[in-house]
Amino acid sequence: MTSRDSDHQYRLPQHFSLLSYNIQMGVDTARYRDYVTQGWKHVLPHRARMQNLNRIAALLSRFDMVSLQEVDAGSLRCGFVDITEYLAHRADFPHWYRQVNRNIGVIARHSNGFLTRFEPTEVSHYKLPAAPGRGAMVFRFGETREAFTLCSMHLALGRRAREKQLDFLSEVLKGRPHLVVMGDLNAGCEAPEIRRFVMRNDLMEPVCDKPTFPSWRPVRKIDHILVSRSLNVIQSKVLDYSFSDHLPVSMELELPEAARAVA
Repeated sequence: MTSRDSDHQYRLPQHFSLLSYNIQMGVDTARYRDYVTQGWKHVLPHRARMQNLNRIAALLSRFDMVSLQEVDAGSLRCGFVDITEYLAHRADFPHWYRQVNRNIGVIARHSNGFLTRFEPTEVSHYKLPAAPGRGAMVFRFGETREAFTLCSMHLALGRRAREKQLDFLSEVLKGRPHLVVMGDLNAGCEAPEIRRFVMRNDLMEPVCDKPTFPSWRPVRKIDHILVSRSLNVIQSKVLDYSFSDHLPVSMELELPEAARAVA
């Protein structure tokens, strides 16, 4: 966990904005053949990565809380730049958190990232079961039973592994009345494991019909922002911002008064 020094935030705003984005480590993929012809970009540093990250940072700067998937915590392929920290500085976020889920030393440090303008009162990291290299971070903004909670995650590719991971997270998140779950879930809203998780935690998603992958011709909705029914969604959309092989998902949210107090 890393953040800049700043005054503690004692109250969340009534309205704030969210973004979930799988940034593919800053690799700009525009067609299927790029996975082959540009595959070297996933293992070696290149100037275009930083240029693409700067474009991504320009988008992130418009939001208050950002969940990032497929980032690197500082290895050879990104010139030993911690991508979460770099984007936090570039987009002017005072607080950032990383979770390294697969550490291959100097070759790669596969990570999740989270950027926020409001300091959480509690941060928990979880290694997810059933598949290596997958994790979730849970952020609690307050100390009361009504505290706002946000879970940022990246789930497994396989259905059975996702089922076990979502069952695990349902136990972790049980009893959270004002909850947001966001990230790359690698499954659509119609998937049985997603439906079960949504029903079990009394969640909803306004834009299930808007695909996010692949970014150049989206046909699958695998990137999500799920919210408690106690929260008011002002607007939610999939953004046409294709600097990864995923499109980002955004949401503007209104909190009930009981969820805004932090301390």
